[in-house]
Amino acid sequence: MDDATRDTTAAELLAGFGTGEAAARLTTRFPGFGLDEAYRVADRVLDLRRARGERPVGRKIGATNRRMWPVLGATGPFWGFVYDTTVLDLDRIGGVFDLGLYSEPRIEPEIVLRLAKVPVAGLSDRDLLGCLDAVAHGFELVQSPFSGWKFLAADATAAFGLHMALLLGPWHAVSADRTEWAGVLTDLTVRLSGPEGVSGSGTGRDVLGGPLEALRFLVDDLAAHPHRLQLAPGDLVSTGTLTLAMPVQSGQRWSTEIDGGPLQGLSVTFR
Repeated sequence: MDDATRDTTAAELLAGFGTGEAAARLTTRFPGFGLDEAYRVADRVLDLRRARGERPVGRKIGATNRRMWPVLGATGPFWGFVYDTTVLDLDRIGGVFDLGLYSEPRIEPEIVLRLAKVPVAGLSDRDLLGCLDAVAHGFELVQSPFSGWKFLAADATAAFGLHMALLLGPWHAVSADRTEWAGVLTDLTVRLSGPEGVSGSGTGRDVLGGPLEALRFLVDDLAAHPHRLQLAPGDLVSTGTLTLAMPVQSGQRWSTEIDGGPLQGLSVTFR
């Protein structure tokens, strides 16, 4: 794929975002299209979103929960950008989110980390925790521009990492007791409930062994590719779904319950 094709592909993906229009899979259109090429297209999308005034404020990591691999056509995690236009405080929006025309939206309960300083490759868990400022529970809303959620990981990576929005609960400072937080992040349990009751459950360990391991994946990947946009102090890192991603639609209310540590369950109503 040459630069002109990358530019055209990125523009097509962005033009279709939020319209409900299905896109053709890139792995079908372009033989040999893999993750390296997908990140190049994602960089073009980043440029286009910046040009229209959006600002990247962190990353979302996908496919950290191995139970999602069959859904995502993945054999390992990938990541995408989150923006000042897509990260929303649940309280500020009144716990209500408009699904609009997004394609086949799903909800994912996640743990979100906020960086005080930029971690480097090779850090211990203790030192990784030392790079954090705060932790929050949130819902990532994901969508598939590819009909029926049929795609490979490279398709998903190019298409914003499937990111649609990140709805955040309260932030909790981690500086008071980092040792306690190491256990909380790994051992917490979450139950996700929708209109028909509990739809799934999971633990912190379900995201690559724990949210810190998800962060480590991102740090190592960026260290191996220094030409990509690197993390910055204050960036958010959403570490992947603790349960299976569940389809949502207007008129539904979804909520979580969390056991272990100070994080509280959340709820959101879709319209």
